Amino acid sequence: MKIIPLSIPTPFYVGDVNVYLIPHDPVTLIDVGPKTKAAETALREGLGRHGFKFSDIERIVLTHSHEDHCGLTKRIRDEALNADVFIHEWETGHLFGRLAKDEHRALLLRSGVPDKVFDDMQTLYEEISLLTDSLAEGEYSSLVDDTELEFDVGALRVIHTPGHTPGSCSFVREADRTLICGDCVLKRITPNPIVSPDPIDPTRRYPSLSEYLVSLARIRSFAPTLVHGGHGEAVTDFEEIFQRYLRAINDRQSRVLSLVTPGGVTAFEVAQRLFPDSFGHEVHRFLAISEAIAHLDLASAERKIEVEVSAGVEVYKR
Repeated sequence: MKIIPLSIPTPFYVGDVNVYLIPHDPVTLIDVGPKTKAAETALREGLGRHGFKFSDIERIVLTHSHEDHCGLTKRIRDEALNADVFIHEWETGHLFGRLAKDEHRALLLRSGVPDKVFDDMQTLYEEISLLTDSLAEGEYSSLVDDTELEFDVGALRVIHTPGHTPGSCSFVREADRTLICGDCVLKRITPNPIVSPDPIDPTRRYPSLSEYLVSLARIRSFAPTLVHGGHGEAVTDFEEIFQRYLRAINDRQSRVLSLVTPGGVTAFEVAQRLFPDSFGHEVHRFLAISEAIAHLDLASAERKIEVEVSAGVEVYKR
């Protein structure tokens, strides 16, 4: 099975996104890039180098629904005359903006985020959401864990690997232990566990970091020989990445715990102290807040700290 990486530009700090062309029957794209002219041109040119056009695409599979990965889905689908689109049912970014719902506001205000800060971040993400087109009911199908995406030369097994988002999925070719992991595994950066409402109970936060650690262990169980990520180069030594991720997460946990005082702190206050340079930019600020919340949730679940609710705001204490 050929897996052809195509590097597509994005307007985001993370840089280019990796799109994967699988040129077998049915011709498949895994992720597509953002809905920008530069990305569309790069994707058309990349496909053209391998003898394909948008209209040749028969199946679009999305690792997750962040704009840099899913933005061109509808445009390709329409040009390809209704190519099949697959995404996990817990993903929502192709349906509405990242901070568009009341439950997003409720979860972040509960974490100590001031109204003004939330409004600023929401405004930014309203603009970012323009980099993808919403898909209507009936225009996509659900990826189901442990099922197979079949090709005429073999199959990719769907692996639900939540953490970065609740519905993030990876895909493994078991014949040679090659994986495509979206933003679950990146060679040069540790993926952010993005704060999200729980898909089952949106009044609660999804335990993103706890689930991410489980996902990493599940990927490790396949003893990968090659891992294609959503950004940057492929990973040829997953065990080294796995151990580096664990060290980074443990180091961040220690730093977060050192900021929790007997008098109590909010997640927003921890984020400000952890990432003081990130608060001048709304995207970085949201990622900083997500990171702080994820680590506090993990520490609370492991009973390293306790959490109390005061005036509707969660306060973490030693």
